[in-house]
Amino acid sequence: MIRKAHAEWRGTGKDGNGDLTTDSGVLSKTAYSFKTRFQGEKGTNPEELIAAAHAGCFTMALAFQLQTAGFTPTSLSTEAAVSLDQEGAGFKISKSALTLVADVPGLDQATFDKLAEAAEKGCPVSKVLNAEITLTKTLTK
Repeated sequence: MIRKAHAEWRGTGKDGNGDLTTDSGVLSKTAYSFKTRFQGEKGTNPEELIAAAHAGCFTMALAFQLQTAGFTPTSLSTEAAVSLDQEGAGFKISKSALTLVADVPGLDQATFDKLAEAAEKGCPVSKVLNAEITLTKTLTK
């Protein structure tokens, strides 16, 4: 399986702007720029997209872990917070902090911890990130 996205950029790094398009069409000429990345202007940025990919990948991986173990979640809600830090003259994605809140009937804490940690380690996005990955998890009853 190969998934594709296309980036188009016009101008300099600081004053230019670009857009991102995915083959699925979910992103279609979605704006990104220095201002969307560092100054909170409307649009997206690479770190936000990585956070979305990591949250989605991990949550789906956990759903499969739970299914295999015989559990059906009522709700799995994950936030990924991706940190971009200065490294020398450039930048580095240094961390992706996953925060999970799960409602899974009949699941005990020890099994929950084991399955969530396996999902975090097995998620393809976790594997591709060259960054520290943390996982905070909450099981609600």
